[in-house]
Amino acid sequence: MKNIKWGILGLGKIAGKFATALNNVEGAELYAVASRSKNKAETFAKEHAATKLFSSYEAMLKDEELDVVYIATPHVFHYEQTLLCLDHKKAVLCEKPFAMNKKQVEEMIAKAKKEKVFLMEAMWTQFLPHFKFVIEQIKSEKYGKIKNLKADFGFPAPVDLDKRLYNKNLGGGSLLDIGIYPIFMAMSALGAPERIQAKASFHDTGVDENCDIIFEYKNGVEAELGSSIIKQTPTAAIIQFEKATLTLNTRFHEPTSIIIQTPEGEETKEFKVNSNGYNFEAEHVQKMLSEGKTESTEMTFEKSLQLIELLDKVRTKIGLEY
Repeated sequence: MKNIKWGILGLGKIAGKFATALNNVEGAELYAVASRSKNKAETFAKEHAATKLFSSYEAMLKDEELDVVYIATPHVFHYEQTLLCLDHKKAVLCEKPFAMNKKQVEEMIAKAKKEKVFLMEAMWTQFLPHFKFVIEQIKSEKYGKIKNLKADFGFPAPVDLDKRLYNKNLGGGSLLDIGIYPIFMAMSALGAPERIQAKASFHDTGVDENCDIIFEYKNGVEAELGSSIIKQTPTAAIIQFEKATLTLNTRFHEPTSIIIQTPEGEETKEFKVNSNGYNFEAEHVQKMLSEGKTESTEMTFEKSLQLIELLDKVRTKIGLEY
């Protein structure tokens, strides 16, 4: 089988992590990279041994040998750049959040269906071994039903008004950037809540610095969620079952270990990963492409729509508009 030729659109920090991970993916080739800065494209291509480099996104997409594009630009560009890739009949793996709101996500999915081209949101946590293990325990009800869930993600980000996190025009703030992970954890474990409570504090630039969220479910079950770019938080996920407590250790959204506490004792389960973890989603995309799929069987369109809808609802609750 021929190699899958990857292109990376947008060459920031996360693009570097993904490019590194491709070295651990059988049959993957970093074929092309594109940035609007030629110097950045040249530097990135040299560092990661890309076959080709482009200083124009459109030029890269016109390359007929390119199979799939990983979009690694700031949130606000995901919608237009995904549509651009789909216009050129290129499969797309687009960083999370998929777009800025549900309407954009619906249009992206509709376009992918119309063009019959593969599209997936790059929620890499979905494909990590420790996360898959947790979902298996939930589905099997090995430890009974979930009684409570807590998940957070916070770190003190340097206040740099030129960087994305504090720039509202680039979709900055804690919720979309890192709050998406606790929300995804709750959604994956418990589904959509019946009610949402949320409050936030804001920086002078208008981005949310700190966001506290409660998802309320039937039978009194709650998910306590939080995100912050002004303080360090445990960045762990704790799921309390009827018969056990599972703790996804820091940082819960990336490769990590799990502590299982039962009345019989405590066990730490390790998940050996010989990479930064981004390879798992890339492997899944290649599997989907090899099978002729245009939608992921795991990170489905339905899942992405549910996720962006929850983000939209939280934004409404805290009064955050982009």
